[in-house]
Amino acid sequence: MEYESEGFVEAADGTRLFVETLGTGTPAIILIDGIGCDGFAWRYLQPRLATRHQVVHWHFRGHGRSGPPIDRDQLSIEDLACDLRDVCDHVGIESAVLVAHSMGVQVALEFYRQHPDRVVGLVLMCGTFGRITTTFHGTDLLDQVLPSLIRAAQSFPGLARAVWGRIPAALAFRIACAGRELDAERIQEEDFQRYWEHAALMDPDVFLRMLQLAGEHDARGFLEDVRAPTLVIAAEHDTFTPMALAEEMAHAIPNAELEVVPEASHAAPVEQPDRITERIEEFVSSRLETTADP
Repeated sequence: MEYESEGFVEAADGTRLFVETLGTGTPAIILIDGIGCDGFAWRYLQPRLATRHQVVHWHFRGHGRSGPPIDRDQLSIEDLACDLRDVCDHVGIESAVLVAHSMGVQVALEFYRQHPDRVVGLVLMCGTFGRITTTFHGTDLLDQVLPSLIRAAQSFPGLARAVWGRIPAALAFRIACAGRELDAERIQEEDFQRYWEHAALMDPDVFLRMLQLAGEHDARGFLEDVRAPTLVIAAEHDTFTPMALAEEMAHAIPNAELEVVPEASHAAPVEQPDRITERIEEFVSSRLETTADP
């Protein structure tokens, strides 16, 4: 690649956020992870997109190479959108296409709400507009049990850390494939292992708090105000975020395009990266100006 760098930016509360940049070209693209991820979804898309664009990827506070949150009360979707603003300022990006996966979709929508002039396009993948704990697997069971899990993690932090992530990655992979949580024919076990091992190293209190706050965030009433060109990518067999939610989001956002990836699971970006990269590039070339500031 013509340009590659990595470093850290300090968030408003002093938390160190990891940022990496690959490639050159406009419009710039910013990749936004889902919860518990440090680039799992972008392993194949990032280098492909960087052949034509400046691609920026960052880690949420408490994730990957970013530091633990200085203020644990600042883990909401709104806080993460503010972190993204600091990342953009640090890299020198005035406007960009936001490409988001899973919970990152909420962060992208919230960033657009806060800074619409800095978003030239949205690619919202395998995610929804909010209240994710009430729609996980199509039920609100997670929303019901999450408060108890958080209390347990806070009351017994040592035990929570000991128990957290104890299931071996290989076993978790087999279970996920057997339950059709993943497309067993397309996903590589090493890709899943990367995700599982990172999530296992996270502070369970940070993970659970962030998940709870994401469950409280809802951009549904704001979708009709989105004016940036938008591509919604849904996976046909996504059990984490049922496809009906992506369809609802695409219908609510004016002039949004909906792309359904057949046979794909919530891990669609690592299962079918060529198809998704091609669709994103088609969207960018057909719907967006190529003069966004890098």
